[in-house]
Amino acid sequence: MPGKDAPGEHDEANASASEPLINTEMASEDITRAAQLKFAATLTAVVAVAEVVGGALTGSLALLSDAGHMFTDVLSLGLTYAAVRLAQRAPSSRRTYGWHRAEVFAALLNALTLLVIAGWIFHEAYHRLQEPPDVKTLPMLIVALVGLTVNWVVLARLGGHSSHDLNIHSAYLHVLGDLLGSVGVVIGAVVMALTGVYLVDPLISVAIALLITAGGIRVLGGVMNILSESVPRHLSLEDVAEAMRSVPGVENVHHLHIWSICSHIIALSAHAVIGHEDEQHRREVRGRLQEMLRARFGITETTIEIEWGAACEDPQILEPLQHEAPGSEADDH
Repeated sequence: MPGKDAPGEHDEANASASEPLINTEMASEDITRAAQLKFAATLTAVVAVAEVVGGALTGSLALLSDAGHMFTDVLSLGLTYAAVRLAQRAPSSRRTYGWHRAEVFAALLNALTLLVIAGWIFHEAYHRLQEPPDVKTLPMLIVALVGLTVNWVVLARLGGHSSHDLNIHSAYLHVLGDLLGSVGVVIGAVVMALTGVYLVDPLISVAIALLITAGGIRVLGGVMNILSESVPRHLSLEDVAEAMRSVPGVENVHHLHIWSICSHIIALSAHAVIGHEDEQHRREVRGRLQEMLRARFGITETTIEIEWGAACEDPQILEPLQHEAPGSEADDH
């Protein structure tokens, strides 16, 4: 009819009109995160240098361990900053999701550096446990207090984004480890000053190394979960399938896949079975499913194939993938 939009045209126009706003908001958030990361990296680098100097002058392995961890923090924050900047780049015909997964590879490198530095600390602590050297506790205490203060400031700046971004969370864990490490160094300095028992220094170093190792393993697990395209840890495949079945018009769901493109973008593909074959009904059901998945589970990238019930018998939620050699179908003919 004249003056009336064809089905779907009005919705598509609204989606197109709102897309620049969404992109602008995402870009603004990335700019904010990048500024915070630069601030954090600069402060951390300054304190790391101070702790290296302080550790060398005082003979404290605990202080040097904390400095080593802080240098990995500088690397972590730098990689995170680079990943945030790369994620702002537009997708291309080669990289259709853009560079969002750069954050995952940066987090992988962060996790590996954590484990390497922990190994070095364990090695040095072992030798110092055999022959604990004297430590100048007053300079050690002063430097540790400065490091503690800076770590607290950096942690507060990163905290707002740490739960939504794997790489920010990785950097957050680095700094949190430093904060707790600095607390340990301060306590150790006080204990050694009061008792003269310098065995405390390598023992604190071991505690810091254990903390670093735990953080590295935790981040590595998150990275492997994304790279293996596993269902995000906070989601259940069965819960999502049940929620999809509860949408009006949906009779069943099969071939369901949920995975993460990066830590804050979740994708889903599925086949949804409806009761009768009608194009308008298909569009309405697909729209309801997409809205529910976005609002309830935070799943924003969806590919949903709508099927008529008569064309699909005994559907399964999970279906094994079939490996076929390239050109095998052509060879059969």
